[in-house]
Amino acid sequence: MGLISLLLFILWVIGMWKVFEKAGEPGWASLIPFYNLWVLVRIARKPWWWFFTFFIPLANLVFLFLLSLGVAQKFGQPFIFGIALFFFPFIFYLIIGFSDMRYQR
Repeated sequence: MGLISLLLFILWVIGMWKVFEKAGEPGWASLIPFYNLWVLVRIARKPWWWFFTFFIPLANLVFLFLLSLGVAQKFGQPFIFGIALFFFPFIFYLIIGFSDMRYQR
């Protein structure tokens, strides 16, 4: 089970790295805890204070869901893609990162 978790984590990091680069952010930022969340909030073009909502239990899940929808929207994807991004980030960040999807400012 630990090996599967490690593999999924590695896939997620690779996907995030590519997504960050597509959005004009440094890919290495995806490796730094908390800072990667700060950058992801900027990529989704959400207010700066959203970052702090991720430290509130239960509210963090709601805002992470909304953040996933925001990231999907910024890459021109529909609502259902944002839902999939929330539940399966290790797959859908890879799809964004390695596809021809473009970041829309």
